[in-house]
Amino acid sequence: MKLGIVGLPNVGKSTLFNAITNAGAQSANYPFCTIEPNVGVVAVPDKRLDELAKMYEPDKYTPATIEFVDIAGLVKGASKGEGLGNKFLSNIREVDAIVHVVRCFENDDIIHVDGNIDPKRDIDTINVELILSDIEILDRRIDKTQKLIKGDKKYQADLDFFKRVKEALDGGRPARSVECTPEESELLSTVSLLTNKPIIYAANLSDSDFKNGSADGNPFYDTVKEIAESENAAVLPICAEIEAEISGMEKDEKQLFLSEMGLEQSGLDRLINACYDLLGLISYLTAGKQEVRAWTITKGTKAPQAAGKIHTDFERGFIRAEVVSYDELMECGSMSAAKEKGLVRSEGKDYIMRDGDIVLFRFNV
Repeated sequence: MKLGIVGLPNVGKSTLFNAITNAGAQSANYPFCTIEPNVGVVAVPDKRLDELAKMYEPDKYTPATIEFVDIAGLVKGASKGEGLGNKFLSNIREVDAIVHVVRCFENDDIIHVDGNIDPKRDIDTINVELILSDIEILDRRIDKTQKLIKGDKKYQADLDFFKRVKEALDGGRPARSVECTPEESELLSTVSLLTNKPIIYAANLSDSDFKNGSADGNPFYDTVKEIAESENAAVLPICAEIEAEISGMEKDEKQLFLSEMGLEQSGLDRLINACYDLLGLISYLTAGKQEVRAWTITKGTKAPQAAGKIHTDFERGFIRAEVVSYDELMECGSMSAAKEKGLVRSEGKDYIMRDGDIVLFRFNV
């Protein structure tokens, strides 16, 4: 999974990226200090994997990973190349989802590119640039579809749908806000639209406003939340300053600090959970002396396709999956005890994988 972190200059975007990836991206109080996208790979925290590691004492421990891409600050005119905009837009096009950092804190020492704090204006500035870029791409697809209709009228429904999406874009609404049937969603996914990508608005708050993981009473956050709800997006309150503070701490020290702040999880953990929900992702686990490992799949994936994540031969020669839930394995204390109790199930090709399944795939090629 690749997530692109975007935002206007000086909203805390690179500070957040540095904190969650420890990648050391340059951070400075002026626009365009991020010119090339910085990339950081982060292990997905999973307590289940930690417990399996205690049980098996494996030679190798492999968590799922997420790639974060810190994309330079966008400004008005980016879709026309302002502020190196075209390059930044092409970087966004390659990600699975967008984390849009919105400034929701006052600080006279950190200059805002537009002079004052206004989350709606900031979100509109970036959305307009993404929409303008999408209109160009969709216009080309509409032209292509119109030519296809001359030879085959079956494309008329496609054209009508694309025009409906174009109408939304022309009205300043992102493609993700358009109501779609499953067939239309699939069709829309064939057009590389930036505003159709899943998005999480990360509302960056001051540490004084960020209490117990929420932002109650912050009017800037309330504005971001309303906008997110209107366009089928997610929103996450976060404090880049706190994340920067805990990024260099040891595990125990970090947990103590979070407890004192009234937080159960770090911003990174909450962001990862939110991204998994947004993209409809789950993890299944494999465990043994050789390795314990988490594998990321989409909800609804059947056993053979899940096996294919490990190796294409596993999917091609799939026979069955031997499955036990994580909770049942932990209750039993060992795989052999789980088998004795009849909790290890033999599942076939139609089995839909569940989050936390511990699996051994049987195959033959």
